[in-house]
Amino acid sequence: MMKAGQVVFVIMGVFLVLTVNSARAVDTKDIDEVRDKGVLDDADLKIIDSFVVEGVRELLNAKNFSTIGSIRLAILARANSTAASAAAQYSAQFSDSAYKYISEGLKTAGSLNPEDVRVKVIINLLMLADGLENLRLVDFIAGMVDDKNLIVRYWAVHCVADPLIVKKLNSGDDANTKLAEKIAEQLKKSVEMSSPEIITLMLGFAGQIKIPQGEELLFQIADMRMEKYRRWDLSGVLVDADILKALFEKMLAPGANRTAAAQRFAQLYSYALQRYIKGQDILSADDKGQLTSVLVDVEQSCIDKLLDVPQSIIQKAAEQDDATALLQEHNRLLGDGAEAGKLAQKISFDYGKSAEGNKRVAPLGLPEPPKKTQ
Repeated sequence: MMKAGQVVFVIMGVFLVLTVNSARAVDTKDIDEVRDKGVLDDADLKIIDSFVVEGVRELLNAKNFSTIGSIRLAILARANSTAASAAAQYSAQFSDSAYKYISEGLKTAGSLNPEDVRVKVIINLLMLADGLENLRLVDFIAGMVDDKNLIVRYWAVHCVADPLIVKKLNSGDDANTKLAEKIAEQLKKSVEMSSPEIITLMLGFAGQIKIPQGEELLFQIADMRMEKYRRWDLSGVLVDADILKALFEKMLAPGANRTAAAQRFAQLYSYALQRYIKGQDILSADDKGQLTSVLVDVEQSCIDKLLDVPQSIIQKAAEQDDATALLQEHNRLLGDGAEAGKLAQKISFDYGKSAEGNKRVAPLGLPEPPKKTQ
C-alpha cells in the first residue's frame, strides 16, 4: 500500500502529464488579437472576460480529462498583454475575471460527484489559480487548506504559500498583512493533518512571511514533529531536515525569538539522535537511512555554520552504526545535564525549567521505544 506522500506525487504526476497534451478545447483567436492591441476598448475587455469564463467553464464541464491540462495552460499563456501600452488595462480585466470565475468555479466544483471528478476539477482550478498569483483568489483559496482530500489540500497550500505570493503579502500594505495573518491562521489549523510535502510548503511560507504568525506556524510544526518522536511515530522523518534548517535560520535572524527557536532546534535534533541511539532494536534499515540523512544534512548545513568548524563526527558515527559515538557527540553539542553543550554556549539558551524549578542544560530524554513485535 502506498504512503500518503507517495500518493501525492503519483497524482501530481498524473496531472502534470495532462499538461503536455496538445489538444485545445478553448477558442483563442479573439483573445490573441486583443493581446496584441495597444489600446483596449470596452469590446476588448468583454473579449477578455468571455475568454476567461469560457476557459473555466471548459474546466468544469470537461468529460475528457486528457484535454484539461492544455485548457489550463491556454488560459495561463494569455494572462498578460503583449503590448506594453495596454498591459495595465489587460491585466486588470484578466485579474478581475479570473477571480470572479475561478472562485465561482471552485464553489461549483465542490459539489461535483463522483469524488474523483470533484478532485480532478478542483485541482486543475487550483493549479490555474496558482499560476495566476492573484491575491484575491489566494484569499478565497485560504479556506481550502483543510479540505478533506490530501491532494486538494496540497494544491491549496501550494497556492497560498507561493514565494511570489508571500513577496506580495510582505509589501506592508494593511490589507495584504491581514491576508497574510488569515493564511497563517488557516495553515496552523491544518498542521496536524498535513503530509510531509505540505509541511515543506508551510515551512517556506513560515520562513519568509514577515508577521509573528509565521514564527508561530514554524514553532507549531516543530512541536508537532517532536510529539511524533515522543510517540515513536516513524513516519515523515525526512521533513525534519527542512524544519531544523528553518529553526536554525530563525534562531540566527535579528529580532526573532531566538531562544524559542534555539530550544526547538536543539530538542528536535536531540530527539532525532536519540531515536537512532535508542532504536537500534526496532528501526529498519530504511528508518536508519532516513534518520542518518537528516542528522548528517543538519550537521553539515547548520552545526558547521554555527561552530565555524567542519563537522563530520555524526556522519562517521552513523556510517559505522556507532551508537556510543553518536551519544557522545549528542552530549557534546546539546548538553548532558552536567554542563551546557556547544550550541547553548554559542547561542546562549537553555531547555527551560525542571520540575524543581532549576534551569535545564540538557534536552529532554526520549521515551523508551515500544517493544519490537515478533
